[in-house]
This record gives sequence, C-alpha cells and structure tokens, in this order.
Amino acid sequence: MKGLIIIMALAVLGGTTAARAHDPPDDQRLPVLGPAPDFALTSQDGARVTLEDFRGKAVTLTFIYTSCPDYCPLLTSKMAQVQDDLGADFGSRVAFVSITVDPELDTPEVLKHYAETHGADLAGWAFLTGEPEAIAELTRRYGVFAAKSVDGEIDHTFLTSLIDPEGILRVQYIGVRFDPDEFRGDLLSLVGEP
Repeated sequence: MKGLIIIMALAVLGGTTAARAHDPPDDQRLPVLGPAPDFALTSQDGARVTLEDFRGKAVTLTFIYTSCPDYCPLLTSKMAQVQDDLGADFGSRVAFVSITVDPELDTPEVLKHYAETHGADLAGWAFLTGEPEAIAELTRRYGVFAAKSVDGEIDHTFLTSLIDPEGILRVQYIGVRFDPDEFRGDLLSLVGEP
C-alpha cells in the first residue's frame, strides 16, 4: 500500500475524519479536497508570508518544530531530498512551506538556522512562525493535532499537504515514510494540469 492517505475535505474543515488510500490510475488527476486554509505568518527572514504569495506554484505544506528529537528531522530531510530531485522546478514551479507547531521557541532566527542545517534552499522553501493562537487555529484547519507535553516535546500528527497552483488542497500524505518519487510525481502533476 502506498504511503499516501487522502483526508477528505470534511476532516480538514473539522468534521468527521474519513480517509482512503491514494492509488490513482496514471491518467487520473489528484482529488480535490477544497480550498486550502489561508495563513499570514512570519518567515525565517522576518517577512510576512501568506498562502496567496505562492499562487501559480504547487505547494507542499508541513508542520514541524525545530527541537523535535525524531520525526521532524526525518521529514525535513526527506523533503530536502525531494527539493534536490525537483531540480529547476523547485522554487520556480514548486514551493515548500514548513510551519512550526512550537512558535514560542521557534523564532525566525531559530527557523533559519534549522533550515540551513537541513539543506533547505530558502529560495523556494519558507519556514514560518506566528502567534500561538494563529498557529493553533491553522493546525486545526489543516487537520493536524498538536499538544505540548510536560517535558516540552510536542506530540503532533504528521500531515504533509499538497496544494495546487490555484490554492486548492488536493491530498495529504500521512507520516514520514512516503515514497519520495511518488511524492515528487504528484507535485509535478499539479503544475502540469491544464
């Protein structure tokens, strides 16, 4: 079974969770889940960034935090691999967005250091933070659970959302074990759609 799970639009909007495996035939377009939730956050460079800023590009949106001891670094490394495999399409036709679930600790400076440590090309990859209330609302709207434990670690679901150039949420990968080639192919199919 492929590592991609589609979270139906109802789940993204806070309703009942429904999911099925993503295994479309070669000639089938990726499903449409609905408009991707918008945001206005602060980048690793201190700039204001919105989802609208990426219009015209396929967008990969993930939620991470920089002091994560295990899965966040794995996900970021996998994304860096896909970034490299995209070649000239990265930045020009495809953009990555990583949003922290720990805005109290993940300042723009901390996010920039994390990005550089993991080989992120900041010409096409934005690391974002914001007010805790805005981050909490955004995680909820994307169907991500996040809660800080007493030891400071944050338990959160790993959903990587693919958003098409028109700002429509198409699919969400769950976990960190998805196939990078399939993932890259899905991104390129979004920029190649008529």
